[in-house]
Amino acid sequence: MATVVTEKLSRLFINMRQVPQLLAPLSPSTVSSSEVPKVFWKPYIHTGYRPVQQTWRYYFSTLFQQHNEAINVWTHLVAALILLLRFQQLSQQVDFGQDLHARPLLIIIVASITYLTFSTLAHLLQAKSEFWHYSFFFMDYVGVAIYQYGSALGHYYYAIEPSWHEKIKGFYMPAAVLLAWLSCAGSCYAKYRYHQSAHLLSRLCQELPSGLAYMLDISPVVHRICTAPPSERADPALLYHKCQVLFFLIGAFFFSHPYPEKWFPGKCHFFGQSHQIFHVCLVLCTLAQIEAVVLDYESRRRIYASLQGDLAHNFSALCLFTVTCSVLTATYMAQKVKNKLSKEE
Repeated sequence: MATVVTEKLSRLFINMRQVPQLLAPLSPSTVSSSEVPKVFWKPYIHTGYRPVQQTWRYYFSTLFQQHNEAINVWTHLVAALILLLRFQQLSQQVDFGQDLHARPLLIIIVASITYLTFSTLAHLLQAKSEFWHYSFFFMDYVGVAIYQYGSALGHYYYAIEPSWHEKIKGFYMPAAVLLAWLSCAGSCYAKYRYHQSAHLLSRLCQELPSGLAYMLDISPVVHRICTAPPSERADPALLYHKCQVLFFLIGAFFFSHPYPEKWFPGKCHFFGQSHQIFHVCLVLCTLAQIEAVVLDYESRRRIYASLQGDLAHNFSALCLFTVTCSVLTATYMAQKVKNKLSKEE
């Protein structure tokens, strides 16, 4: 009996000695830009990078650690969870299965959750290696393309005024599909060809299609804001639409300009980067947009039912087409990256 107790105490003592090892960090702390490949570098960010070639467990664990992508991860993760809760709430009020006119609302909500989730995964896991860095950001661009299509559909279906619908109904949705795909393809190519550089062609490939897509997608909202009679200017949906436009424009500025880190080089490794501000603005834009679309769905049925008829199935098919084209493009570019890295090795 004493021997058994002694053996158990011995095993317990050995296990207790292993506790500090289990609680220790899974890998080295953050490193400087000189210790990671150039593709990971960010302008004016000199440290706070996570080391490459660690285990997947390590990169998932960095969700709770401080590094230069932590704020980017959490902004979109929290927003995705908020939208999931909002979707659960709406599903108790809206019959997404039977109400054909609720289909575009479902698409924009799912598209929003998709782009937020893809962005979260990209910023959390991209430091694994050069290949995964490219691949996860290609996936991120797929999410952006899906969200662009969802936004275009939501605005065209629910927010549009009959006078503007008459002018653009012949080309709006096909153009929205084309520009969403071009946005994905251009961003993938710019990432593959120019890395993080501020090269003019890189800016054109990434920002021109996205800018044109936004101008088209937001046109029903802008037209409605500009032509709303005084009696409708206090409409809550219209106020949310104004907020989404404002937040997007502020976010677009910080996406295109590296401020404030350019003003304080070496001081914004963990907090205060332009991309973090862009993330916050984009989240606020998306949340305001969803609320505006929900209010339009609830209050403008007489208008959109007469304009859209039974076209919701066609718009769902266009969504699937956009997703397919974007995924195939990202897959093709990921294969090009794999071949390129193999040649370099």
